[in-house]
Amino acid sequence: MTSDRNKADLLLDAARASILSVGWKRTTLTDVARRAGVSRMTIYRTWPDMPALFGDLMTREWAHVLGPDPAATVGEDAADDIARLVVQAVGSLRDNALFRRILDVDPELLLPYLVDRPGRTQQVVLDLLAPTIAAGQVAGRLRDGDPQILARTLLLGLHGHVISQSTMTDDGISPDQLDDELHELVRRYLAR
Repeated sequence: MTSDRNKADLLLDAARASILSVGWKRTTLTDVARRAGVSRMTIYRTWPDMPALFGDLMTREWAHVLGPDPAATVGEDAADDIARLVVQAVGSLRDNALFRRILDVDPELLLPYLVDRPGRTQQVVLDLLAPTIAAGQVAGRLRDGDPQILARTLLLGLHGHVISQSTMTDDGISPDQLDDELHELVRRYLAR
């Protein structure tokens, strides 16, 4: 018997595959059910509509992209360690197939999370960053300041590197150069 968690993952996998194939606007709960080999009622028992399913899919996808808790890998040079982890997460998100598909086909899906309200994934990032910053401050390795404000300021700056970096590259400036500068920006922002 399949657990509820495994069933949800199966359905989210089917939704991911459908969005990769035809985009968000053309994906329906019926399509997801068909891909998962279940009835529509099975999906409706978990999600009332596509936006609810999409929210859970994005949370799962981005949490996977973000990787492990950064506090576990922050050492003596906390500012540099956090900067490295941030650049790595930004690159992973930017290269994620689902994220790329959404940006290419349905970019308006991201707009509410950039101008109206934070999403669950943004909260996950803040919930990882703020305590990591606070721990670095307690250890005397990061600059003073409210960890929540520092984390939110970083997140605002990261939006551009995730979504718009390609608009700032050309024959003279490479993505790697911009990532190096992002590393330096984060490191200096947090350095004691």
